[in-house]
Amino acid sequence: MRRRGAVQRKVPCLFVTEPFKVLATDTITGKALEADVHNAVPTEKVDGTCCYVTTYKGQPYLWARLDRKPSKQGEKRFKRFLYSLEDCKEFVWNIEEDFKPVPDTWIPAKDIEFSNGNPLPDENGHMPGWVPVEKNSKQYCWHSSVVNYEAGVALVLKHHADPGLLEISPVPLSEILEQTLELIGTNINANPYGLGSKKHPVHLLVPHGAFEIKNPPALKQNDILSWFESCTEGKVEGIVWHCHDGCLIKLHRHHLGLPWPLAETYLNSQPVVISFNGTKCDYDFEPKSLFHHFSMLDGQKFDRLKDIKFDA
Repeated sequence: MRRRGAVQRKVPCLFVTEPFKVLATDTITGKALEADVHNAVPTEKVDGTCCYVTTYKGQPYLWARLDRKPSKQGEKRFKRFLYSLEDCKEFVWNIEEDFKPVPDTWIPAKDIEFSNGNPLPDENGHMPGWVPVEKNSKQYCWHSSVVNYEAGVALVLKHHADPGLLEISPVPLSEILEQTLELIGTNINANPYGLGSKKHPVHLLVPHGAFEIKNPPALKQNDILSWFESCTEGKVEGIVWHCHDGCLIKLHRHHLGLPWPLAETYLNSQPVVISFNGTKCDYDFEPKSLFHHFSMLDGQKFDRLKDIKFDA
């Protein structure tokens, strides 16, 4: 599986945005130009929740995104500073007093700055980070449904070897170590892809950068707007450009005033095959697990991703 840039912190927008608004202007940011966005690889921005695979308890584990946020007192102090006229001064956080507590297992995201051994918050006052997803976790039950630590595998949606076909298969966690992925499905972000049902929820992991855009628009606002509105491939939440220096640049439909989610999306309209027997995974999954349900569909092909249904 091709490895692209990981999402460890907030990804900047392709265009300069209007102050205090989501809407983008038609000016490409200096950061995007510096990263050579014109020669970057455009990929589909998938609508889910961000995850990370790294080592925990001596083995590869799935980690859920958990940003450490300011306490009420810290947030008040920060907002007071933002709306003051003291632009020449730098805001100084008190890490111990200004932030809400996090679990002992919490780790800060990679690439964030440190001072005196403490991670520093970003420009929004948040510290991006991760917590491990334990087996049978109640808080992160949908995350835990897509991993099996005994078998050492994750349930992944990716491209099949045949062009134009998607594949759902168990992938060794060791093969996606240090990668970030998007968890999508029935109970994530109001299920924009229409996967599963309340009785039989379906959740999957999608590696970031997995779905390269074959016919991307030029990096001009009108061209991108037209692509989102007119092209089948443009029925996506947004675009993430993976630059050669590892930098990521994004553009969301909302940046251009366009609606999301859509009744039909490019991702959920593609054909998909379930592949379990041809994988490196040979494990007897628990009967009620998502892995077991998918293994019972091994070899079956569905015309659309959203057509996948489990028998009652």
